[in-house]
Amino acid sequence: MTDNRNPLQLYRHTLSGHAHRAQLALGLLGLPHELIEVDLRKGEQKTPEFLKISPFGQVPVLMDNGVTVFDSNAILVYLATRYDAQERRWLPRDPVAQASVQAWLSVAAGQIAFGPAAARLINVFGVQRDPQEPIARAHALLKVMGRHLAERSFLVGDAPTIADIAGYSYTWAAPEGSVDLAPYPAVREWLSRIESLPGFVPFVQTPVGLRAAA
Repeated sequence: MTDNRNPLQLYRHTLSGHAHRAQLALGLLGLPHELIEVDLRKGEQKTPEFLKISPFGQVPVLMDNGVTVFDSNAILVYLATRYDAQERRWLPRDPVAQASVQAWLSVAAGQIAFGPAAARLINVFGVQRDPQEPIARAHALLKVMGRHLAERSFLVGDAPTIADIAGYSYTWAAPEGSVDLAPYPAVREWLSRIESLPGFVPFVQTPVGLRAAA
């Protein structure tokens, strides 16, 4: 049977960890897709046209043959349930494992967003904010993640899930927010395990000259 579906479209910004989260999922699931760049510096995310598909004016947004999904974690859930429905590798059927995945998605939207992601905003995007609080939150988070990952290969058991995809980008980029990963070997080993997965998509490191000018 011929597949008449169009490639998925991902609206993103290169330096957005949330957008990379969605792009990483597309890569790991082996899904053909088109990347559409949204220039945050020019305010393209706040135009009336973009607000029609992203009501909060944020990237990423996934377009899938008439289906529009905004919010990075929602995109992860959509891709896992829409395109991995048989194996359920990325979002397990087991209710305990599924609840654990959801818990780490909440961490991605909470502790990660207000810790390493917020610290990175100051250095990369020039947000005017005291960096000490998000840096302290980042280290508190990394200590918990380090203890957790010392006992398992991935965030939920011994196989990767969308929990790992949600947690990867801003954890990897934590040094861009002046958060040193050296004291957290279990976290660094976890990052390396994700990077060794087939279909992995790197998060491009922000050149120093572009930081605070992005």
